Amino acid sequence: MLAVLSILGMIALDQAVKWWAVHVLRPTGEIPLIEGVFHLTYIENRGSAFGLFPGQRLLFLAVTSLVLAAIVFALWKGIIQTRTGKWSIYLLFGGAVGNLIDRVLQGYVVDLFYFRLIDFPVFNVADIFVCTGAALFFIYVQFQHKSKDSRKEEEPDG
Repeated sequence: MLAVLSILGMIALDQAVKWWAVHVLRPTGEIPLIEGVFHLTYIENRGSAFGLFPGQRLLFLAVTSLVLAAIVFALWKGIIQTRTGKWSIYLLFGGAVGNLIDRVLQGYVVDLFYFRLIDFPVFNVADIFVCTGAALFFIYVQFQHKSKDSRKEEEPDG
C-alpha cells in the first residue's frame, strides 16, 4: 500500500509542478532563481530525456509501455526483494508514468529546471525520479544483488 501511495504521490507532484509551469512559467518565459546559475525555463520537450531524439513520440510511448510492463512483472513475481531495489523500481515507475501522461495527452513533456551555469539540458520532476531510480537500481544490481549471489555460492550443497 505504501508503494502505491508513494508512486501516486510522485505522479501527483510531477503533474502539479508541470501544471504550475504551464500556467505560471510559460507566460513569463523564464524565472532566474540564482541568476546565471539556476533558472526555471518553460520547454515543450518532444524528444526523450534531456531533449534527445526529438520527434520519436510513438517509439517513446512503446518503450515506456514496455518498461512499465517489465516493472509490473518484476514486482508481481517478487523478483526484487530488497528495499533499495524496490524503491528504485517505484521511482522509475512514478517518473515514467509522469512523463507518459504528458506524451499521451499533449504529445510532449513539459520541462522546466535549467542549470544555466553548466548548460545542462532542461528537465522536470519525473526526470529526477527516473534518474534517481536508475542510480538506485545500479546500486542494487552492483552491490545488494551481487552480495546475495555470493552468499548463495558460499552455502554448502546438501
